Amino acid sequence: MERQSEAAGGEVPGKLEEFGMERAPVVAGIGMCLPPRSVDNHEMSRELDTTHEWILSRTGIARRRRADAGTSTGDLAVGAAAGALASSGDAGADALVVATTTPDRRCPATGPEVAARLGLGEIPAFDVAAVCTGFLYGLTVASALIRSRTYHRVLVVGAETYSRIVDPLDRGTAVIFGDGAGAVLVRGGDPDEPGALLGTHLGSDGSGADLIAIAAGGARTPHPDPESGRELPREERYFSMRGRQVYGQAVHRMTACARVVLDRAGWAPGSLGAFVGHQANQRILDAVGDKLHIPAERRFGNIRDVGNTAAASIPLALADTAAAGRVRPGARTLLTAFGGGLTWGAATLTWPAAAPVACPPAVRPSTAAPTGRTVE
Repeated sequence: MERQSEAAGGEVPGKLEEFGMERAPVVAGIGMCLPPRSVDNHEMSRELDTTHEWILSRTGIARRRRADAGTSTGDLAVGAAAGALASSGDAGADALVVATTTPDRRCPATGPEVAARLGLGEIPAFDVAAVCTGFLYGLTVASALIRSRTYHRVLVVGAETYSRIVDPLDRGTAVIFGDGAGAVLVRGGDPDEPGALLGTHLGSDGSGADLIAIAAGGARTPHPDPESGRELPREERYFSMRGRQVYGQAVHRMTACARVVLDRAGWAPGSLGAFVGHQANQRILDAVGDKLHIPAERRFGNIRDVGNTAAASIPLALADTAAAGRVRPGARTLLTAFGGGLTWGAATLTWPAAAPVACPPAVRPSTAAPTGRTVE
């Protein structure tokens, strides 16, 4: 997939006057990429001691997508980013941020390769590791780059293949997570435009790092053990989550940071046209919505069909909701998320006018132009 940006740096030749007039970051394109394979709860129940009814009642999830062995996080990221570019109608991007917990390799970052595969030239490209809050961290970075007039168009991608890190024998996590990628193209524009990003708020608490973690595989606990060469226990090699504690933290942190950005914007919860929370599980989404007093008809998501896709969950939910035409462009919108680290964040924006575009996974590097379709 190849697109040529107008410049590798922050200044765009021939557009300096326009560049100098920009005042606000605006979400101008939305892309999504899902693996074709869908795994429903009945299939999960054949492999685990569970049932469709138990999974649905505890999580709100009926099915989730699974990447095949030949599809990587980067392949999904390229597809979603190509969709965001096609949705925006823009020629390229000046910078790219990939939010992911499941990079293609421990070294180097996935972002530069994604940018190269998209044909964006020698633009700055890097990864953000904030687990399920990663997309909002990336969106905040994009906002700062544009508000400072350092760059004009920034691609923000959330992409995950959690099927690679979740223990397939652990009922507590295997049924929750899915694979996928979502992306937005953020450009400089007018604060009154649909899609204008008003503000964000982020936080973290490293004292809770063990609540959501993979214990082994990093510099602290290499795997396999470098001295003995032995395999470490499953619970250390795979993703783990302390569900009850995570639930309480997620509800508290998402609610609190959402209130911060709503107060800064001067918006009452009742004035919102849309609320999109990180698709962790339906009970968490309901609890946050209830605490914020947001009417049920203004809460939007797609967890039932794609599961928890971590950093990809918010842009995928945005894409699904926009494709269905369920929110009027310009409507007041609240985003909020919570993830490992611990990390959390929230953002206020007006609902984008962009029509989302879905692209298939780019399973191998290609110089061909991306083939995308508008989400129906």
